[in-house]
Amino acid sequence: MPHDPPYLPAPGALLTDLYQLTMLQGYVERDMLDGAVFEFFARKPPACRNFYLAAGLEQVLDYLEQLHFTQAELDWLSGLGLFRPTFLDYLAGLRFSGEVQAMAEGTPFFADEPVLRVVAPLPEAQLVESRLINLLHFQTLIASKAARLTLAASGRPLVDFGLRRAHGAEAGLLAARASYLAGFQASATVLAGAQFGIPLAGTMAHSFVQAHLDEAEAFEHFARSLPQSVVLLIDTYDTEAAARKVVELAPRLAAAGIRVQGVRLDSGDLGEHARRVRAILDRGGLGDATVFASGNLDEYEVRRLLAEGAPIDGFGVGTRLDTSSDVPYLDCVYKLQEYAGQPRRKRSEGKSTWPGRKQVWRRYDDSGHCRGDSLMLEGEAGEGQALIRPVMCDGRRLAPSPSLQEVRAYALRQLDTLPAALRALEPAPPYPVAVSEALRDLAERADRLAGL
Repeated sequence: MPHDPPYLPAPGALLTDLYQLTMLQGYVERDMLDGAVFEFFARKPPACRNFYLAAGLEQVLDYLEQLHFTQAELDWLSGLGLFRPTFLDYLAGLRFSGEVQAMAEGTPFFADEPVLRVVAPLPEAQLVESRLINLLHFQTLIASKAARLTLAASGRPLVDFGLRRAHGAEAGLLAARASYLAGFQASATVLAGAQFGIPLAGTMAHSFVQAHLDEAEAFEHFARSLPQSVVLLIDTYDTEAAARKVVELAPRLAAAGIRVQGVRLDSGDLGEHARRVRAILDRGGLGDATVFASGNLDEYEVRRLLAEGAPIDGFGVGTRLDTSSDVPYLDCVYKLQEYAGQPRRKRSEGKSTWPGRKQVWRRYDDSGHCRGDSLMLEGEAGEGQALIRPVMCDGRRLAPSPSLQEVRAYALRQLDTLPAALRALEPAPPYPVAVSEALRDLAERADRLAGL
């Protein structure tokens, strides 16, 4: 291994698994450059997930359009002693030249349904596997969690507070995007606002109160410093006493044209504190001030608080969202389905795949709720709506991407189409996904080709 690797900006082409490159050298040396078809899909969801929500396509398309090896990356690979000069020359000219078909971001999907398909020369389609899974898996993981929170909150605003506990900078940033896509109203992550146009929301930390000798003085200082967004954190010491201080301060602020917009609770029995604080604010003439809650919340706690009638107007969700604490990973894969015009399938125990290029057709009942999907071969005529569409050809987008706001609106409409059982937090009966006879026949053909 080289002892002093040069600075290599990430995430570049080297953000991959070693076996992608070792396989590529084998492909190139044996002239295995024919067209290949890979599909990304998830296997059976865990019991606490009734559906997946597709996310991450935008970052995948960015990656594919920009894919190339820099000279510094090639020099570093050369120093490994694993790769021959002819292969490194091949990498120097490699660009993604293929096609991509995919479900729109924000589409609910189910086990074994392809979310994205790559059609490209085998080395290109193989090389991108690791990063595509990385991008699609993480945002789909977080979007699927955030969608459950959106459904549990029943229209109350949700804000992503999770950057500080996220597993790295990119994870925190993409979690903000995925949660907004799935129905959150805002994020506290400033770069998410700058990069994705996500609305920003935030209040103050306990340290701001602690830095002052007097809690009321801290509240007034903050309000006068940020008069357009006065939401005060009131649980640093005594929550109800702090609420009374807010009531006493409000007329003085009002005289200066500053309105107390709300208070935030971050600890203790949030429901009981919310009831007491709401009463104090109402008696003090602050009936229009909101009560916002945060502190290790998830969809179950949000549902419990609202079911108990807690007067909470919105929630900040952090750790359990950005780490997807109950389901920290999804069993998702990117598998070869066709090579050189012939079907391919995996037959490993418990991990078998359906071969070929596939389409997902979704059927709806008279009320607009989805009632079942059909997994069919591309080109088969199905009933309902075809979910997979072309998005890239010859390595370039076919059209400008929709805005994140448009994707979010689409995702919320899609969540409304789910049957009530799937929208609930409890495990639901498996959603019906029928496999066409033509696809089953192709699987048998693939087995025969493999000598099975």
